[in-house]
Amino acid sequence: MHAKAKKNDPRPDVKRMVENVIRCKWSLSVLDMIGRGINRPGAMEREVEGLTTKVLNERLRKLTRFGILEKQIFPEIPPRVEYSFTGFGKKFIGLLEAIKELEDELSADRTSGD
Repeated sequence: MHAKAKKNDPRPDVKRMVENVIRCKWSLSVLDMIGRGINRPGAMEREVEGLTTKVLNERLRKLTRFGILEKQIFPEIPPRVEYSFTGFGKKFIGLLEAIKELEDELSADRTSGD
């Protein structure tokens, strides 16, 4: 029997993170953009049709809270904000890439009749 995680436990619940990220097309889009070097919110909004400021900010906050992304604020006028992967975030992306590879393999198996 698994012990229930305590509400104030600082350790991330990786299963919930994976589920939350995979089920959200916007989170996946944000992670993909950061992986491609698009790391400023304004550039992200321009890159993906339909992505609103509100939704983008919610996703960035959540991914930062999960410890996947880190936010850097530059003291400039106008202020510049950039997001990047944390060490944990890089490992998390590796997990998502492994899931994608598995999906691709399963899809190829289905189309080849195996």
